Amino acid sequence: MTAREDSHDPQQVDPVTLRKVIAASAIGNFVEWFDFAVYGFLAVTIAALFFPPGNASMALLQTFAVFAVSFALRPLGGIFFGILGDRIGRKRVLALTVLLMAGATTMIGLLPTYSSIGMFAPLLLALARCVQGFSAGGEYAGACAFVMEHAPTERKARYGSFVPVSTFIAFASAAAIVFGLGLLLSEAEMQQWGWRIPFLIAAPLGLVGLYMRLRLDESPAFRSLAAMPQASHSPLTETLRNHGRTILCLSAFISATALSFYMFSTYLTTYMQVVGGASRPTALLASFIALVFAALLCPLVGRYSDRVDRRRTILTACLSLIVAVYPAFMLAGSGTLIGSALGAMLLAVGAVICGVVTAVLLSEQFPTQVRYTASAFTYNLAYTVFGGTAPLVGTWLIEQSGNRMAPAFYLILIALLALAGGMALPESSKRSLAYQPN
Repeated sequence: MTAREDSHDPQQVDPVTLRKVIAASAIGNFVEWFDFAVYGFLAVTIAALFFPPGNASMALLQTFAVFAVSFALRPLGGIFFGILGDRIGRKRVLALTVLLMAGATTMIGLLPTYSSIGMFAPLLLALARCVQGFSAGGEYAGACAFVMEHAPTERKARYGSFVPVSTFIAFASAAAIVFGLGLLLSEAEMQQWGWRIPFLIAAPLGLVGLYMRLRLDESPAFRSLAAMPQASHSPLTETLRNHGRTILCLSAFISATALSFYMFSTYLTTYMQVVGGASRPTALLASFIALVFAALLCPLVGRYSDRVDRRRTILTACLSLIVAVYPAFMLAGSGTLIGSALGAMLLAVGAVICGVVTAVLLSEQFPTQVRYTASAFTYNLAYTVFGGTAPLVGTWLIEQSGNRMAPAFYLILIALLALAGGMALPESSKRSLAYQPN
């Protein structure tokens, strides 16, 4: 980050354009995360349909393993789409990522199950998930950069918070749809064809997101970069060499963002059922309540972060996780609707604070020339190691230790790591994201 980028305000964007940018970024991000949510909420059903029968616990572990494998493609997708986004622009790359995700999600909804084609079923499922992981690698960091590069300097977190809002709304919508299907359909109908409906919804949503994104102009920062006669775009090796320390520290902080997000939004629903003995409708309703709460909390956290600065927000996020995680898991394992919802909401507070400050840090910590590449690589590296493995590790820890609170202790450990990494980052709340040549 150059000194000049600290002192110059970005080109002012009119409110109407800013609202369109937020809406287009949000709907595309919604599509990206809607499928990840559906997969998590239907994990028990998918385990029964796509893996050999006879061992429900092993099938669930295999289902979460496929969930984790798809994340292995995310850093590659982040590098590929990040470099592309820094070269040809944010808008066109974001149009491509939403198209790929919608196509792969629709494919899952059309897949034959294990009873029809045997072991080819989980292999095709893993392939579709890998395509999703690859496209998701370029989505979130790009959507954040696109919004931040349009936002006023003093209110970046406020406007950037609407990207995580769309993520939580995607998870809430998935929970509501799966919950509704559970009420309307019998278990046999859900197993036969009902589970496919949420995945097939992605097709029309993806087309809407594509249309909205293609109608937008590029961000002011990227237009300034592209207008340079010899605009420099650092290759990956140069990005890692020049910004390696920032990538390492920010990755350490995002480890807590990733783990808390997936513990809260995906794994906790399974935890409520497997550990707490709650029914699927109870677990889904509790998750839905907590996800709506999380979405409503995001803009408030954005305003808080703009007011107090990023480092204090990082401290607040990590302390919230450390203090709340143990009672959150205790309540989530109660088996009751009220207890489960309260537990999820407790965990949501730290997860939301982490998510909102991460969304803005991804753009603030890197200069325009490498913003997409560096932020996408950093974000997806942390999410691959700590996010994609969250359901698998949580299930495995309980299996190995026999302690139902083992996932809580794991999250506390990662929150301490995140605190160390986050506090090593420079304060960036007053940085302008306008492009300035070196």
